[in-house]
Amino acid sequence: MRIVDTIPHERFKIQIFSYNGKYTVKIELGQFEQSYKIGELDVMGLEDVKAMVTQEFLSNCLKRFVDMRSDWNESFKNKNTNITN
Repeated sequence: MRIVDTIPHERFKIQIFSYNGKYTVKIELGQFEQSYKIGELDVMGLEDVKAMVTQEFLSNCLKRFVDMRSDWNESFKNKNTNITN
């Protein structure tokens, strides 16, 4: 997998990869990440992929990151209460 581009952003680390006939958009925030794959034949190139990363899309990603953190914190809090004997 190789990085083909990055999208500058003040909050997220956004990288676009190319591998095995697919583009992967990876968005990172702290210890969490989200990845989205699309076939290279489904878009007209890298610029199409970059155009899909809109402000609305990133706002929804932020909501998912908040949910991910909440889920992870809850799992961490309960890690010792779920041990069976």
